[in-house]
Order: sequence, then structure tokens, then C-alpha cells
Amino acid sequence: MNNIIEVNGLSVLHGDLRALHDVSMNIESGKIVSIIGANGAGKSTLLNTIMGIHRPAGGTVRFEGGDITGWRTSKIASKGIAMTPEGSRVFADMSVMENLWMGAYLPDAKKARAAQLEKVYGMFPVLKEKSSQLASFLSGGQRQMLSIARAIMMNPKVIICDEISLGLAPVIIQDIYVKVRELNAAGITFLLVEQEIKRSLRHSDYSYVMVKGRIVMEGKSSELSHEAVSDAYFGINQFA
Repeated sequence: MNNIIEVNGLSVLHGDLRALHDVSMNIESGKIVSIIGANGAGKSTLLNTIMGIHRPAGGTVRFEGGDITGWRTSKIASKGIAMTPEGSRVFADMSVMENLWMGAYLPDAKKARAAQLEKVYGMFPVLKEKSSQLASFLSGGQRQMLSIARAIMMNPKVIICDEISLGLAPVIIQDIYVKVRELNAAGITFLLVEQEIKRSLRHSDYSYVMVKGRIVMEGKSSELSHEAVSDAYFGINQFA
């Protein structure tokens, strides 16, 4: 097994509150891995700690075998990890094109940005049509497309998506997951946070379930039953 990201014994404190409790997980290269959990389960905290936004109280994060625990976010990004934040956040006062250029700010990404731009325009034609328009005028689905496209502009090895389908219409969600599959087939590893159990299991290779800052279940997505994941998701018989 070739793990591109390894999280070992990760603990995170928010003041006196322990947000993550000894979390361990592996992200295999070339796979789509999901983290399933309700609001407040610690999913975003885990992603933000991997990205260097939060500093852990204990444990390690490794990328391609090297320890990146506590690195600056920009340094982590330069290694090949991109993130689409929760809520389809984009630079609202910048044009679509300017948002995409922001995704290619690192030196290696700048060298490839013309080719990456053609790639994202091919995947998301609406962004080409609206390239000169302010991002604030995009629909929710278009902003999510722009967020993913901006991550692609970094020419990453891994894309981490926090609540990729939050607030979007089902037809838009379906289209976005088609794009995720296309990118994954092209070699990009994905770590996805989702609240919707069936969708998460259907679109991932491996899943982790989080409750109250802990991993309480994991396994191949195709082998996990919706009922068992649902029980874990809602904390039934877990840390009552």
C-alpha cells in the first residue's frame, strides 16, 4: 500500500476543548477517501490540521513519507496538497480569471498555469464563459466549480475538499462528483468531507467515520453498510 498522507495519533486543542482525540488515518495514493460525520465531529479541524492551519497538541502528519507536522500552510501547499474550503469560498471581489491565477501563485504552478488553465476551462466551460465576471456574481454551484478549478491550478497531487456538496442542488452535486472522478482517474488523490452517508460511500474508495473528534469506524466504502455507518454517525452506543 502506497500511502501519500499518514496521520498518526493526532490530537488538537481549541482552548481547553479537545477537538481531536488521537486520530490516525491513511490516504492511499490515487484513491478517493471520505470522512463522514455530523456537524461538530471534528472533520474540518482534521483537514485544517493536515493543512497547517491548526497546530496539533500531539501526533504527526506525514506526506510522501516526510513529516510535515506544524509546517506553514504555504509550504505544505508547495509539496502538492491543495484544499477547497467549506462553503465554496472564493475571492468574491476578484474576477473568475483572477481567482484562477491565485491558484497558480506558487513557482512550480506558475510554470504550468497556461496548460492548467486550458485544463480547467475544458472541465468547467462555464468558467471560461464568465472569466471576466466577478466571482460574487456566480451561483453557488459555479463558485464550487471555481474553488475546485483554483485548486487544480496548483497542479496538486492531493485535493482536500471540505463539504464539497454543501448547499448545492442535486444535479450540480452529481456533475461535481463526475469531475472528481475524472480528476482522480488522471492521478489526483482526493480526501473528501461529507455529511451525506450514501453519497459519500458511493463516491469513495475508503471511508472514515468521525464522532466527537474520534475515528469510530473505517473500511472500504463498498464494504461498509449504510446502517452501520449511520449508527456510528449518530453516535449510537458510542461514547454515550
